[in-house]
Amino acid sequence: MILRDVLKYGEERLAAADIADAKIDAFTLLEMASGVNRTTYLLYQEREVNDAQFDSYKKLIDRRAEHIPCQYITGTCEFMGYELMVNPSVLIPRQDTETLVEEVLKVLPGNSKVLDMCTGSGAIAIALQRFRPDCHPTAVDISEDALSVAKANCKARHCLIEFVKSDLFEALNPAEKFDVIVSNPPYVSDSEYEELMPEVKDHEPALALKAGEKGLDIYERLISQAPEYLKEDGFMALEIGCSQAEDVSKLMEQAGFTDMKVVKDLAGLDRVVMGWLK
Repeated sequence: MILRDVLKYGEERLAAADIADAKIDAFTLLEMASGVNRTTYLLYQEREVNDAQFDSYKKLIDRRAEHIPCQYITGTCEFMGYELMVNPSVLIPRQDTETLVEEVLKVLPGNSKVLDMCTGSGAIAIALQRFRPDCHPTAVDISEDALSVAKANCKARHCLIEFVKSDLFEALNPAEKFDVIVSNPPYVSDSEYEELMPEVKDHEPALALKAGEKGLDIYERLISQAPEYLKEDGFMALEIGCSQAEDVSKLMEQAGFTDMKVVKDLAGLDRVVMGWLK
């Protein structure tokens, strides 16, 4: 078979399996199986593909047809313009979380201590230090497997980050206060979880998604404890579900946060809530 026909096979197989981005994913997996990038493909569409490469490609396509996320198949994803390693122990970083990072960067004090709670792949802590090398992140997660991924990403990106295994603040010392607390915590309600697309529900870690009947369980614990670990005039920034801005804002106000700000994502949906501790 030639390259063009191999790609067509992948596109048709994924489309038949109701994969939303069939053409994009088919090419991504072709790159993985054959080493062919977009430029090479355009120049050499008629080039023959050997049996071993085609067999490898078919296996990758079969996995994607089972709705395994493409990022878990390739083992990588892009976040804030660079590559991170991912596996089923961590959520796949999304553009929504880039909105959170961008907002924090706008107001991040110089030489600040940053706590990244529920770090997962380490995407937030790594991005903050990559863009602001003067900040000092501590990244926390309850999952040892997630922390292993985050540590590997930290090493690959040449960052200096302290990692702590903890159920939220449990293992932290309140005497060591932070300038900033940032978090993309679990915030999917029980009913929303049942409606998630199979790529998410069947393959991404439920521990990093589910947060009780209203999706607020982790926010309630995180926000109520946060003031004890923040410096005066410190701030907290949280990623939220698009319908949670009012509830999360109220929780933060009850905990003593002021100057509340809600930020929308690129789709125009509420995505970040920020507040300052006065």
